[in-house]
Amino acid sequence: MKANDVREMTRSELFGELTELKSELFKLRFQLAANQLDNPMKLKDVKKNIARVKTVIREREIKGIVD
Repeated sequence: MKANDVREMTRSELFGELTELKSELFKLRFQLAANQLDNPMKLKDVKKNIARVKTVIREREIKGIVD
């Protein structure tokens, strides 16, 4: 997911994406603990995507943009 793609999303889409990413991160952590995780780099990617979404949400809060 690119930052430009995230910036084009509406507020409700951003919160939906954030919820999905957090649940995916939970599942990946569970797989990691059970030694069933195939690609450990997936954890890093999901964390970065969560940070991107949160950054865009915060930028919009500061600017006062309401979708």
